[in-house]
This record gives sequence, structure tokens and C-alpha cells, in this order.
Amino acid sequence: MITFDRLSLTRQFLVASFPVLLLGMLVIGLWVTREIERGVVSRLGSVTSLYVDSLVAPHLQHLLTEDALEMRHRKALDTLLTDTPLGRKIIAFNIWRPDGRVLYSTNALITGQTFAVGEGLATALRGDIYSKIIERSELEHGPANSSWPLRLIETYTPVHAQAGGEIVGAAEFYQTTEELMRESSAAQQRSWLIVAATMSVMYLLLFWLVRRGSQTIGMQRRELRDRVAELSTLVARNAQLDAKVRGAAARTTAINERYLRRISSDLHDGPGQDLGFALMRLETIATRCACATAEADSACNRIGELNTVRSGLESALADLRAISAGLRLPELTDLSTHDVAGRAVRDYERKTGAKVALVTTGGARATALPVKITLYRLLQESLANGFRHAGGVDQRVSLSHREAELCVEISDGGPGFHATDASVANGIGLAGMRERVRALGGSFHLESSPGHGTVIKASLPTRVPGGDDE
Repeated sequence: MITFDRLSLTRQFLVASFPVLLLGMLVIGLWVTREIERGVVSRLGSVTSLYVDSLVAPHLQHLLTEDALEMRHRKALDTLLTDTPLGRKIIAFNIWRPDGRVLYSTNALITGQTFAVGEGLATALRGDIYSKIIERSELEHGPANSSWPLRLIETYTPVHAQAGGEIVGAAEFYQTTEELMRESSAAQQRSWLIVAATMSVMYLLLFWLVRRGSQTIGMQRRELRDRVAELSTLVARNAQLDAKVRGAAARTTAINERYLRRISSDLHDGPGQDLGFALMRLETIATRCACATAEADSACNRIGELNTVRSGLESALADLRAISAGLRLPELTDLSTHDVAGRAVRDYERKTGAKVALVTTGGARATALPVKITLYRLLQESLANGFRHAGGVDQRVSLSHREAELCVEISDGGPGFHATDASVANGIGLAGMRERVRALGGSFHLESSPGHGTVIKASLPTRVPGGDDE
């Protein structure tokens, strides 16, 4: 079967259709042969019946009034069956009365005997001709002569009265099959030639059609194979590009955090130090002005303005330190995802005084650093949003691992909002979280409605191409 499936459609057609067509040709040929044989037998029986009706019937007309065949008519029948062409064709002959009695027979042993009315005799007594081929051993009336052929043509024909057409008896005769064989053989040869020629033409025509279809399918298959190869190449390239993009996004996430850490350090060590030094100098000047004598009042008449400047510098320094602390990310390299979530929640609780329910399920797994960074920033921003817009009411964090994914869910019991509101859903905070997650190949989903709080669901891959070692 496997070998057959590997063949082309044309060869499959040749292998599968030839036996079918050959079998069909044999069936049709045998059926035509049988029909020809039946037709020839019927024609020979009809022709012989005409001879019998014209030559035998005149000697049986007295049977309308008599029950026996006169001697002169017997002798006439004997002469008819020995000295005429009809007699040479017939090898056995019987004359029957309608009651089944044999009035005349070439076999003297059965003359005068009465037999049961068989199918052939009954058919003839109804006025029809009965003719068929039988085996010599099937003879019913008397023993068969061993010199007779093995196959005989048996015919029953009615004998009509010439006056009113009444059936006065039936004639039974047996012929050899020589004439039948000659005619049927010629007809069979012609029929077999016609059937073989027709089947050959059909076979060649079907083969031509299948070959054209096979060539078309082969060409389309080659084109499809080329297209599939091209698409496979494109898919492989797209997969490589996707891996490179995700790796670049992961590296970018880590690099951005490094930049933020550097900016935090620069702000703390640069402007922060300068502002602190300036604030110290202003405090020194203010102290001196406050301790100066009345003669120095002319040099310190702006002490109120110095206090205002000092207050502004203190506020700027506090804001600068807060910004610097927010930009600086804690060291996450050696922490698990559960530890990262715990660190983000504790930092949030320490800064705001709010309480967050943290639930972690599943064991911690090896996770790329960019994923940890994104997890920390996602928790940091979403919890901060919950504090600003929901007052930190009923804040919950759920963290779980599922195969190669990290699933995070952050919710609160605040007033909520319309999630379809573009001005809210596309705000800087939500948009930043969404892009961070999607940049690593994850998914981000926001659920919120007025009076039902807000739920943020995100999933992140635990491994990112090109980002595991960052």
C-alpha cells in the first residue's frame, strides 16, 4: 500500500483501473455471448418450427377427429425425416397429443406412451415456441444415443389445424449445435472485438484525462511546495527577528534601569550635593546675621529673603532625593520572582503605610533579569496608582507560575472607572506598564468598572531570548 501511494496519479490509475476494465470487459463479453447464444437458439427454433409447421402439420390434420396417427401419415413422416434437409438436421422427433401421449417418435420404444406434461410441452400447447440448449444426459423421454452430441437444441412447437387454427398437438425435435456454434462463434468474435475496442478507447481516453489532471496536480504541487518552502523560510526568519526583537527589548529594559540608576546617582552626587552645600552656606549666613550686632544691621537687612531661599532649597532637595530614590531600582539579580514581589510590596507599604495582601503559589523558577525588572516596575506602578486613585483600599497581589509563564494579578477595592475610557486607560502609567509587558512578549489586560474596583492581569515569559544574562 505504501508503494502504491508513492506512485504518480497516472500510474495509480493504470494499476487500479486495468483490472477493473478487464473484469468489466469479461463480464460484458460473457453477457453478450450468452444473449447471442439465446438469440441464435430462439431463431433456429423459430425457423425449424416453420418447417415443421409447413411439412408436418398436413399429416396431423385428422387428429381433430381421430386419436391415432394413420399408417400412411407415419410412413410420410418417416420419409420426411430421412430424405429431406430438415430430417438431416433433426436427430430425434416426437409428436404429442395434448394429454401427454406420444403419437409418433423416432424412438419406437416411447410411441404410444403417456408422460407428464413438462414445461416445454405446456408452452407449445399454449401456442408458443419453446427452445433451449440442454445436455444429452437431460433427455427425459427415452434413452439418448451415445452417438449424439453432448449438447442438443430442444424445441417444442405447436401444431395447428389448417382450418380453424386450433392446436391439435405439439412437435418435439432435437437438433445438433453445429449451426448454432457456427453462427454464435462468428457473432461472439464480432462482439468481443467491439467490446475490446470500446474498452480500449475508453481506457485510453480516461488515461489521457487522468494524465492531464496528474500533470496539472503535479505542477500545482510543485508550486505549492515552493510556496510552502518560501513561507517556511519567512516564518523562520520572522521567528528569528521576533527572538531578536524580544532579546533587544529585554536588553533595553536592563539598560534603561542602568541608565535610571546612573541618573539617580548623578542627581544625588551632583545637583543634590551642590544644593546641600548651598543650603549649608545659607544656614551659616543666616546664623551670622542673627548674631550680628546692631552695627551690622545694614549688611543683614535681607535675612527674611535668605530664609525664603533656604526653604525653597530644602523643598527642591527633598524632591530631588525622592526622584533619585524612585529611579534607583534595588538589586534584583539574586532574587526570585517571589522575593521581587515581596520587595516591591514592602517598599510600597513602607512609603505609604498602606497594607497589601500578597499571595504566591507554585515554586519559584529561574527567571530572566529583564522579567524581574518588569515585574518590579509593574507592581511599583500599579500599587502606586491604586494608592493615588483608590486610597490603597483592599489592595491585593497574586503571583503564580504556569509552565513557562509568570502570571501576575493586582487588584484594589477602589471606585474604579470605565475601562473603555481612552483618556484613563491610555494614561502614562498604564501605557508604560502595558508596553513594558508586551515588549517581552507578554500579555496585559485591564478590568475596571465604576464601583467595582480595578484588576490588572499580566503574564510574562520566564525566559527571554538574549535576556537571561543581562
